[in-house]
Amino acid sequence: MTLRVLLVEDDRELRATLRSALDIEGYEVFTAASLAEAQALTTHLADALRPAGFDLVLLDLGLPDGEGQQLLGTLRRKHSLPVLVISAAQDDGQKIRLLDAGADDYLVKPFAVGELLARMRVTLRHRGTRIDAALTHYRSGGPMGLEIDLGTRSVKVRSEACHLTPTEFKLLARLVRSAGQVVTHRQLLSDVWGPDQTEQTHYLRLYMAQLRAKLESQPANPRWLLTEPGVGYRLVEPEAEG
Repeated sequence: MTLRVLLVEDDRELRATLRSALDIEGYEVFTAASLAEAQALTTHLADALRPAGFDLVLLDLGLPDGEGQQLLGTLRRKHSLPVLVISAAQDDGQKIRLLDAGADDYLVKPFAVGELLARMRVTLRHRGTRIDAALTHYRSGGPMGLEIDLGTRSVKVRSEACHLTPTEFKLLARLVRSAGQVVTHRQLLSDVWGPDQTEQTHYLRLYMAQLRAKLESQPANPRWLLTEPGVGYRLVEPEAEG
């Protein structure tokens, strides 16, 4: 199951930067620029698996219509999902109050995105959900092989740029994040097309055929995008770094 993150941040530029980084890591990201938007999302997206609608919340404090601490209080009264506060405020007393109020961590702006991602992994691990840092750069076959950079959304085949449609790239990115491992048909359909599309295997066959036509020199005898009969697909393990 793809982890669902609520990012509550009113700074448009930072919100876009963090959303992009979380997308690359494979999270399903929802954003809110105000307290009211965040409260509405936690109400409307609740379901049986995620009573609060999310697996983790990244919470800015200074919002245009109130303090993020109000949302923290609401979540803590009803749910136990992890909440990471991201704020420019460096007051130690405030940090202590928020941690005592139920925040799992407090990260002061500005911060490195890599540190935020690492803290998210630690917090989730403490709650029983283990995730590893996502593979975001893939290389196999040397200069004349396949190279994928999820951060820049670039794909090169035999050193030549290869254009993919948004859906093709999303499917390939999901395989990159699990390179060397089999990803089931159901998981790919859920992560790429949504949890209500897990029976639509014809989508998967169609797009895998398109990817192979663009990436493989012999699509009928693929080198990188392998089929695991009756189970799913696997992108061959990347080359070891340097």
